[in-house]
Amino acid sequence: GMIVVAARGLSVASQVVSTIILSRLLSPYDFGLTAMIFALIGFGPMFIDLGTSEASSQKTHITQIEVSYLFWLNVAIGALLTVLLVGCSGLIAAFYGEPALSGIAIVSSLTFLAAGVSTQHFALLRRAMQFRSLALIDIFSNVLSSLLSIAMAFTGWGYWALVAKPVTTSILQAAGVWISCPWLPRSPRHTPEARASIRFGLGVAGFTMTDYIARSADRIVLGYFYGASALGYYQNAFLLYSNVMGLLTDPLHNIAVSSLSKLRGNLDDFKRSWANALSSVSFLSALAFAILTVTGPDFIVMLLGAKWAPAGPVLCIFAVRGIAQTVERTLGWLHVSAGRSDRWMRWGFFSAACQVVAIMVGIPFGTIGVATACTIAIYLLFLPALAYAGKPVGIDAKDVMAAVGPQTVAGLTAIAFGFAARELFLADFSLFARFSISSAVCLFTYLAVAVGIFRAVS
Repeated sequence: GMIVVAARGLSVASQVVSTIILSRLLSPYDFGLTAMIFALIGFGPMFIDLGTSEASSQKTHITQIEVSYLFWLNVAIGALLTVLLVGCSGLIAAFYGEPALSGIAIVSSLTFLAAGVSTQHFALLRRAMQFRSLALIDIFSNVLSSLLSIAMAFTGWGYWALVAKPVTTSILQAAGVWISCPWLPRSPRHTPEARASIRFGLGVAGFTMTDYIARSADRIVLGYFYGASALGYYQNAFLLYSNVMGLLTDPLHNIAVSSLSKLRGNLDDFKRSWANALSSVSFLSALAFAILTVTGPDFIVMLLGAKWAPAGPVLCIFAVRGIAQTVERTLGWLHVSAGRSDRWMRWGFFSAACQVVAIMVGIPFGTIGVATACTIAIYLLFLPALAYAGKPVGIDAKDVMAAVGPQTVAGLTAIAFGFAARELFLADFSLFARFSISSAVCLFTYLAVAVGIFRAVS
C-alpha cells in the first residue's frame, strides 16, 4: 500500500506540475472547452469495464475461458462507444454551441479503444497483486503524456494540448499492461461462470455509472448555462481537488478490495483491518483538506497565476467537501469485498439522485452555488453510505464514527481556526507568508484536537 500511494504521489505530482504550466500557457476558455467533452465522455472506460475488472479481481477462482470472454466483451463495447462518439460529435458541438468540440470528440474517442483492449489486463495484474508494476505504468504514462501536452502548449497547439494528455495516457497505459501481462485471449465462449461475472459486474457498473453522472453533471450543467470560461475556473479548481482526492483514495481501492476479500471468512479480522485502514486514510485526508481549505485562494494564485484567482473560493469549498468525501469514496471497499455489488448499485442510484438535486438547487447561484450544494449533500450522505455498505459484514454507523469521527471533528475545527487567523491577523501579510502561517495554524489545531483530545493516530 505504501509503495502504491508513493507511486501515485509521483503521478499526481506530474499532473499538478503539468496543470501549473499549462494554466500559465493556456486560457480558462481552453480548459473549459475541453472540460465540456471530458465531462460527457468520462463515463466511457467505466461502461467499457462494465464492472468485469472488479469481478475478475475479487473471485477466488477464474478460468482462461472466462477472462477471454470478458476481454472480448470489453473490446466490443469500446468499439461501439468509439463509433457512437464519432457519430455524435456534431450533436455535442451543437449542444454547447462550440464548433471546435466536434474535432475534440473524434480524437478523444481513441480513449475508448484503449480502455477496451486493456481492461482485463489491468484486472489480471490487480488479481496477482502486481501493484508495483501498475504503479510504474501509471507513473510513466502520466509523466510522458504531461511532457507531450506541455510541449504542444509551448508550440501553439492551444486546447489540443489538453486533449492530447488523456488520449496519450490511455494509449500508454494500454501498452504498459500488455507488456507487463503478456496474456493473449482465446476465442470467446459464453459459460455460466462468465454470466456470473457479468451479473456481479453489472452491479459494480450500476454504481460507477450513476456515480459518474452525479460527479460530472455539475460541469455539464455549468458549461451549458455559464459557458467555457466560467467552467474553466471551476474545472481547474476541480482538477487540483481531484488530484489530492485521487492520491488518498484511488490507489487504495484495489489494495483494500484484494486484501479484504481474503478476510471474508473471519469477520472480526475483516472489521479490524477495515477500521484501521479507514482511520489512517481519514487522519491524513482530513488534515490535508483542512489546510487546502484555508489556503485555497493563495494556493491557486501561487500555483496557477493571478488570472486564476476566481478559482480560489471554489477550491476552498471543494476542500471542505474532501474531508467527508474521502470517507464516502471507500464504500466500494465493503461492497466489493463482501460480494454485494447489487447493494453498491442501489446506493449509487440513490446517491446520484441526491447529488443531481443538489446541483439543480445550486445552479442559479453559479459555480459557488453548485460547489456549496454538492458539499452539503456529501456531508449528509457519507455516514449512511458507509453504514449501508457495511451492513452485510456487521459494520454500522457507530463503527464508522469510531473510525473517522475524531478526524472529521479535528479537520472542521482546524478550518475554523485557520480562517479566523487568516481574516483577523493575516490579511495584510504577503501571499507566501499568509499561506505558510495559516497552514501552520491548521496543522497545530488539527493535531491538538485529533491527537491531544481524541488520541487519534494514523
